Amino acid sequence: MRRVAIFSLFLLILPLGAQSPTNTLRIPYKQFQLANGLNVILHQDKSVPVVSVNVWYHVGSANEQPGRTGLAHLFEHLMFEGSKNVKEGELDTLLESAGGTNNGSTDNNRTNYVIDVPSNALELSLFLESDRMEYLLDAMTPDVVNGQREVVKNERRQSYENQPYGMAWLELDKLLWPENHPYSRPTIGSMEDLNAATQQDVINFFKKYYVPNNASLAIAGDIDYGQAEALVHKWFDEIPRGVDFEPVSAPSAVLTTVKRKTMTDRVRLPRLYLGWLTPPMFAPGDAALDVVASILSQGKNSRLYKRLVYDTQMAQDVDAYQQSDVLGSSFIIEVTARPGRTIAEIQTAIDEEIQKLRREPPDLREVQRAIHQIEASFYQRMERVGSYRGRADQLNAYYFAGGGPDFFAEDLARYTSLAPDDVQAAVVRWLPADRRVELTVQPEGAR
Repeated sequence: MRRVAIFSLFLLILPLGAQSPTNTLRIPYKQFQLANGLNVILHQDKSVPVVSVNVWYHVGSANEQPGRTGLAHLFEHLMFEGSKNVKEGELDTLLESAGGTNNGSTDNNRTNYVIDVPSNALELSLFLESDRMEYLLDAMTPDVVNGQREVVKNERRQSYENQPYGMAWLELDKLLWPENHPYSRPTIGSMEDLNAATQQDVINFFKKYYVPNNASLAIAGDIDYGQAEALVHKWFDEIPRGVDFEPVSAPSAVLTTVKRKTMTDRVRLPRLYLGWLTPPMFAPGDAALDVVASILSQGKNSRLYKRLVYDTQMAQDVDAYQQSDVLGSSFIIEVTARPGRTIAEIQTAIDEEIQKLRREPPDLREVQRAIHQIEASFYQRMERVGSYRGRADQLNAYYFAGGGPDFFAEDLARYTSLAPDDVQAAVVRWLPADRRVELTVQPEGAR
């Protein structure tokens, strides 16, 4: 399952009282920090009487140790199983009674929890989040842990082991990243590690990472700044600060040759994955590779779609994407062959199209189309204050990335400043033919 970066959006958010640059959309916010280290970001939008409460814990699968993979994702499940003052099942019941929804997700570097409610249920949401931040262990019995352990194991079976081409994602990460790199380990965890995790492992993980000084809280929507700040103090001030710890570091990750592997699966058609290691999120080249991906596979006129799917009909589908991440990124091309066509001829066609981009820049029209698609996506994500990739989540994302909540203008400029020569340079620098991963999935029994 691919890792999708969620940091890029087309809006400028400025501190209260700051002046908005020309032709940008200004969304005010207020930011403060509690004495226990909890970072708080508030954004007011009274157009609709709803509020989103969005908590990021700055911990993901990259924080795990070898032999104990899957703990971060397991905790995402445990956080919905009750706390000292909220019995098992009551979190959902209370929010549904108030007209709200909630969810959570885990990736390499963070775990987030999203509550969307009518504005009159803001305090209820803050109470629920504060209770599980401070008192989750009071309700986390061995039976609860074992129950959610089985849920996560079943999720692994459904999403990977029993999913067509599902195990290819786990294999691709192992091929791309060094064995001692955090990104080589699956967020879902291994069956062996999930079985081996003890109650004490789980308790230690919570005490280390689920603390206010390792979290950020964004509240966006129909709020009054003063009232929202007072409620945050009311429900979070007394939660004790945790012990500070060093951020995750990673060894150097460089591909020096072509790494090839073929695996089989219960599928009808062969599939090819090509993968390269690319610059971290927001580093030079990251945005240009988003544009490269769009030129190659986004839309019927994109280069790979037109050649492989439309003109030659070699492929059922093709997709290219830059998986931006904090400790390093990867660029992936994924294509499924049509019946009777071979992976070899498909790979030859892909290599020819990439070589064209190495030899000469793309047309200005292609670059502009890609940038316009990115801008449109930014606007679409920002239509809502809540849910995933809404404004509350994006405030947290930019804060976590280190640029501060007002990084929107800088992020947008990474794309609008690109010229065709920049796109060509990114292909030459980051997509060499002799330093990549080539993973093929063949149907079982195929010759």
